[in-house]
Amino acid sequence: MSRCRTWSRVQRFGIAAYRRYSSTGGGYPNISLSSPLPGIPKPVFASVDGQEKYETKITTLENGLKVASQNKFGQFCTVGILVNSGSRHEAKYPSGIGHFLEKLAFSSTAQYGSKDEILLTLEKHGGICDCQTSRDTTMYAVSAEVKGLDTVVSLLSDAVLQPRLVDEEIEMTKMAVRFELEDLNMRPDPEPLLTEMIHAAAYRGNTVGLPRFCPVENIDKIDKKVLHNYLRNYYCPERMVLAGVGIEHEQLVDCARKYLLNVKPAWDISTSANVDLSVAQYTGGIVKMEKDMSEVSLGPTPIPELTHIMIGLESCSFLEDDFIPFAVLNMMMGGGGSFSAGGPGKGMFTRLYLNVLNRHHWMYNATAYHHSYEDSGLLCIHASADPRQVREMVEIITKEFIQMAVSITSGHNDSCGSDVST
Repeated sequence: MSRCRTWSRVQRFGIAAYRRYSSTGGGYPNISLSSPLPGIPKPVFASVDGQEKYETKITTLENGLKVASQNKFGQFCTVGILVNSGSRHEAKYPSGIGHFLEKLAFSSTAQYGSKDEILLTLEKHGGICDCQTSRDTTMYAVSAEVKGLDTVVSLLSDAVLQPRLVDEEIEMTKMAVRFELEDLNMRPDPEPLLTEMIHAAAYRGNTVGLPRFCPVENIDKIDKKVLHNYLRNYYCPERMVLAGVGIEHEQLVDCARKYLLNVKPAWDISTSANVDLSVAQYTGGIVKMEKDMSEVSLGPTPIPELTHIMIGLESCSFLEDDFIPFAVLNMMMGGGGSFSAGGPGKGMFTRLYLNVLNRHHWMYNATAYHHSYEDSGLLCIHASADPRQVREMVEIITKEFIQMAVSITSGHNDSCGSDVST
């Protein structure tokens, strides 16, 4: 059986019809790839000094609240209220209040009847909201159009100072906290739990060593009365900062005076605040946990059986001069996982990649972290490997800590310094 093919000539019109195409580049001059193309203007690259610089402006209101801003070009802004409050301040309360407040954020307030009303109000200005808590800071933030700044600051003030904290919302929050704790225990990535454990070992029972996540046994101990008692002591103007990016400073100050200067909070303020001013005490220690991860998987293929360790040493606070050198050291150590996201080559020249992951094929992960607070800090390395090679893994990571004292090359230092600055 024969096949017949009919080839029809495609006619082209215009300039393209007369261009000659050839794999050898016929019709074009033979130009080296290392030479610029003729007729192409020389590109002008931006210099570091030519970049636009933005000044941070700070104003302190009569009630002690600070207003900070950076004005950047654009039609959207991000505004947030940051409170000097976190899990380190919960020594006199059931641990987990900060975790509760994070889940309760942007619920019903004196001005808004429900979270849906808040979200609908933000949608009119193309906005979104979020709340995050850490060991020493709680942040309520909104990103929206600049023209909606007045509404944004009003909403933030209401969410922070006048939450209704109705029983139904508190019960829903308890369910959300239980679900998140269950999710943390079932995640293949143990980094959040390891961070909890390394802080508990380093600062046993004090300040930043207190639990960041609410323990299961404390969920039913937290109610409206406990929350109001905590809010009365820590949610006061002198412990707050209203910060904004992408807006005029005077405009933000005017909104702060309007919505945050003479606002009566939802809780009783007749008694003086009782603030925990304890200083972090580094103790050191070991915390261990055994978990059955055989049923944990991201798909039909089970994850490999691994042992995870995190080894840490005390560093400095972010108020000390050594904070920047520690940040450079953290970038220099770098690291990652054997199959970490971000594309090929990410972090491939950091010490943990060169000395650990590239030399020991059985190591699944080696990553450096630096946690810094106002009175202490923690530099640690997270590593993962087969349970049969825990001893070798600990020896390798310990060796990397010792090698930190070895001088580094100027090129490596410049690379890490540029990463920190960006």
